[in-house]
Amino acid sequence: MSRKKRAANQDVSSPREAGIPPRPAPGRRLWRAGVPLLLAAAVIAVVASKPGQDAAPPASASAPAPMTSHGTAAHAAGIPRLVDLGADKCIPCKAMAPILVELRAEYAGRLQVDFIDVWKDPSAGDPYNIYAIPTQIFFDGDGKELTRHEGFISKADILATWKRLGYDFSSPGAPAPRS
Repeated sequence: MSRKKRAANQDVSSPREAGIPPRPAPGRRLWRAGVPLLLAAAVIAVVASKPGQDAAPPASASAPAPMTSHGTAAHAAGIPRLVDLGADKCIPCKAMAPILVELRAEYAGRLQVDFIDVWKDPSAGDPYNIYAIPTQIFFDGDGKELTRHEGFISKADILATWKRLGYDFSSPGAPAPRS
């Protein structure tokens, strides 16, 4: 029996009053089928992109990787040091890579810039007690931690942090902390 006939036989004015649930709109039916399919595709994409399960991309396909050091790298006495703890497959870490390369080149001899990949060597990050990647740790010339930052940070913000800490890299020559 059709909806209209049932509604007429029950002497009610609408199918809803007769207790007949309304049909979902065509767009709703698409959502009901599409959302689970999209979720399944997202899960498959995440599983497929896990580290160690895919072939390494060619070196020319990605941004230049910053120098990697493991553990507590040798530190030149008297030179401030920026340590970035991250991973080469982490998106914000990838965005940091060219910034670290630039800083290392521009401020060679005045600032030591190190990158530690904590996904390739998880124990390398242990001495730094990090909770998230990327984490940048700012050390003074004696190796004392001054401050740290979690997440992406721009080159301008890195230089502003150094300036706030008393190291001005805008002038040529070795930076000396302000007294």
